[in-house]
Amino acid sequence: MTTGHDPRPVPVHLRAGGTSVVVAVDGGRLPRILHWGQDLGALDEDALAGLHRAALPAIGDSAVTYPQPVPVLPQLAEGWLGRPGLTGDAEGSRWAPKFREATCDLDPGADGGPVLRGTAHDPEYGLTVEVEIQVLAAGGLVRQRARVTNVAATPYRVQGLELALPVPPSASEVLDLTGRWSLERVPQRRPFHVGEWVRASRGGKPGLEHTLLLVAGEEGFGFRHGTVWGTHLAWSGNQVLAAERTPADTRHLAAGELLLADEVVLGQGESYRSPWQYGSWGTGLDDLAARFHRHLRARPGHPRSPRPVVLNTWEAVYFRHDLATLTALAERGAEIGAERFVLDDGWFLGRRDDTTSLGDWSVDPAVWPDGLEPLAARVRELGMDFGLWFEPEMVNLDSELARAHPEWIFDAGHGPGLPSRHQHVLDLGHPDAYACLFERMSGLVGSLGIAYIKWDHNRYLLDAGHGPDGRPGVRRQVEQAYRLMAELKAAHPGLEIESCASGGGRVDLGVLEFADRVWPSDCNDPHERLEIQRWTGLLVPPEMQGTHIGAGESHTTHRVHPLDYRAEKALWGHLGVEVNLLGVDDETRAALGRWVAFHKEHRALLHSGEVVHADLADPALRLEGVVAADRSEALYAFSVTERPSTWPPGRVRLPGLDDERLYSVRAVYPGSPPPAGAVLPPWQRDGVTLPGRVLRLVGVEAPSLDVDRSVLLRAVSPPPAS
Repeated sequence: MTTGHDPRPVPVHLRAGGTSVVVAVDGGRLPRILHWGQDLGALDEDALAGLHRAALPAIGDSAVTYPQPVPVLPQLAEGWLGRPGLTGDAEGSRWAPKFREATCDLDPGADGGPVLRGTAHDPEYGLTVEVEIQVLAAGGLVRQRARVTNVAATPYRVQGLELALPVPPSASEVLDLTGRWSLERVPQRRPFHVGEWVRASRGGKPGLEHTLLLVAGEEGFGFRHGTVWGTHLAWSGNQVLAAERTPADTRHLAAGELLLADEVVLGQGESYRSPWQYGSWGTGLDDLAARFHRHLRARPGHPRSPRPVVLNTWEAVYFRHDLATLTALAERGAEIGAERFVLDDGWFLGRRDDTTSLGDWSVDPAVWPDGLEPLAARVRELGMDFGLWFEPEMVNLDSELARAHPEWIFDAGHGPGLPSRHQHVLDLGHPDAYACLFERMSGLVGSLGIAYIKWDHNRYLLDAGHGPDGRPGVRRQVEQAYRLMAELKAAHPGLEIESCASGGGRVDLGVLEFADRVWPSDCNDPHERLEIQRWTGLLVPPEMQGTHIGAGESHTTHRVHPLDYRAEKALWGHLGVEVNLLGVDDETRAALGRWVAFHKEHRALLHSGEVVHADLADPALRLEGVVAADRSEALYAFSVTERPSTWPPGRVRLPGLDDERLYSVRAVYPGSPPPAGAVLPPWQRDGVTLPGRVLRLVGVEAPSLDVDRSVLLRAVSPPPAS
């Protein structure tokens, strides 16, 4: 379908994955979304025309003061006084664009879901803008992006390009996330007041404090109730997310890349395209998250093989590397069922602590006189694949690389700037720096048969000036990091990459085009991990979240937890072990082996099912789990995180099951049985069989647990009799 300048064409209806997006394309204006959310069913032209008429407000003396469907790229010249869609200028002129003469083209059978493409022009400014809106078939996400082209002879400087998704007046609360190192993804809520609630990231990566998503929803929404709408920007650099409400009660969620001075200056015929803005909606946060999970799982490059259980060396040995110790650690790992051995920081030239040598990516002969080949070979003999830690984008000033090429280090005019963890940033915008890095990494991957890179990124890009003139290089750095990941994977088919950035500092759909998992946090304390993993799960499915069993005393919080609680919290993702297996007794290693075996037994469910959370009245209690796609089985964890306000805790309902099926529910204990004399509800001793509807509406009596303790509940529906 193509629309010209017909003032009253029928709106376009994009439908896929249980989602409807109805878009007005009349009057030569840019597309305006009239509805985004629940599928409206098949609508004929009369119904769509009626919907359009029903959505138009009465306009009095001025369109500025009355609500109206706002284009996905809002414009000041059309009466929009909020955040502008496009900001830019040409040496102080061409700063208030007015796009018109729009035409739209619909591709209903596009790969992945129907796409609407709109093109509009500002002939006086010599600008063209193209907007692309798609509803994805796998999950029903909506995504959109825009491209602005300068067709005039005078260069045009783009300062910002933000797209917006509208939400209805019933969206009265806003949820976002904040955090810090080892305490990522802390939720915060507020009323959706008039004005702007803006979350910006300016450190060259989304950051530990990044919100991940910005969600608007009905008052009191939870994981299982209340309609919610959320947005995410698929970009690993500077960005802005905003929830905006006008006095005329127009509400929307905007997102865009946050550009630094002159990062995008368009000569004649040149274009800038924004990152994808994603939108998800649902009845409760579980439904919203499930759309992201289904989208990620439907991608051709999504990991298909069982996620191998990881043994990571960091918390076991830190920088204390030697072949005998690490070989013994690998052998202990194989005994408990590990399938991937990852050698962390400390293997390269001169690296004895974090103050030196970052950037010198050659194996240290003082520690590894025969190279890493003997360790890698032994790891493979034990049936594991071999992984290695890199921090490719960073450099210590005390390194051979920095001494040889100081011009490769970002400098905005005041030298390399403040150190962070004793490190600075290697400017991948220098072709020689990029080529050197690729050569060294690719050479090691090929010679050692590396199957997995733990890719760290610890310093913010505070002063990322590209030499020799010091112009901002942040955007280019992100593009080059993407390119490096892509080229390494192309050169070494099967290579997997983990996005780690001081923990959860680079978690987004941009990097997940290239990375196979994320590291949600450097904190392995199960008390914190429960919440960090829960909220990271709004975007990332379990199989893409690294979840490791840490030491009895957490290295970041110094809390002490029993093995069963640590292991249970690590069960729910891509399982790993960071316990020093050389420093624990045989009984502990055996218990670890039982947890690893239990994870392997159930990882097909954990890594393909729907993640669910019960909305419990007492914030000290948690009930969450994974339900199989066919609703044949489920695994839940009931946890106590603080001292409850009432005791005993009462019943908990089990969400996500099929109302019409019978389920056998019982407690399972992979590590150690409940202590003798434990006070258990009667049903927990022998299990209970109930319909899914009863388990959803009535539930089962919760076990009485101490703080930071949990129990696993398994629900299985027997297959129908033949």
